[in-house]
Amino acid sequence: MASQSQIYAGAFADPVFAAQSVFRNLMDGFARPGTIRQLSATSTPPAPLGSAAGAVALTLCDHDTPVWLTPALSKSAVPQWIAFHTGASVTSSKTEARFAFVEKGTAIPSFDQFALGTQEYPDRSTTLVVEIEALSGGMPLVAKGPGIKTEVEISPKGLPDVFLDFWNANRAIFPRGVDLALTAGEELLCLPRTTRLSQKEA
Repeated sequence: MASQSQIYAGAFADPVFAAQSVFRNLMDGFARPGTIRQLSATSTPPAPLGSAAGAVALTLCDHDTPVWLTPALSKSAVPQWIAFHTGASVTSSKTEARFAFVEKGTAIPSFDQFALGTQEYPDRSTTLVVEIEALSGGMPLVAKGPGIKTEVEISPKGLPDVFLDFWNANRAIFPRGVDLALTAGEELLCLPRTTRLSQKEA
């Protein structure tokens, strides 16, 4: 049973200013894929949800945005925390979720399990917020596409070996597909479905 302090505490100290700040970071991050954003507005959600992921939830979730959580997040105080601070409800259906949260160290479901939008309404898809070990120091990947001048190298640490397969399958159904926000600590890296990823050649 979650304690009341876990549910009521840990949100933004200045909700309006903080949400605006995080929203700008998210918009800039999706406009410039592969850039690491340091969030100045922080949150302290219940474990095992991380700080940046909690800040994204506080900024984007509301009563019109069903949220899917991993089993570990669902069994924690996180559902009540999100509901209290944002009004969003938790759904057990991945295809109904507007946002999905995956904590560090948990297996990432394949992206095609979530809402992928339609040809007419590609925006009716799920945005995945995935916490990993770090946004640098992992397997080098090359990112290309809109918002990237030529190419940019990223090296997220803690993604599964099948990540590129998931991402390439997601790219193949454009304009449908999910968008991805990777978080680590208080940092954020955004990958819209328009971004092409490949393993860096040695």
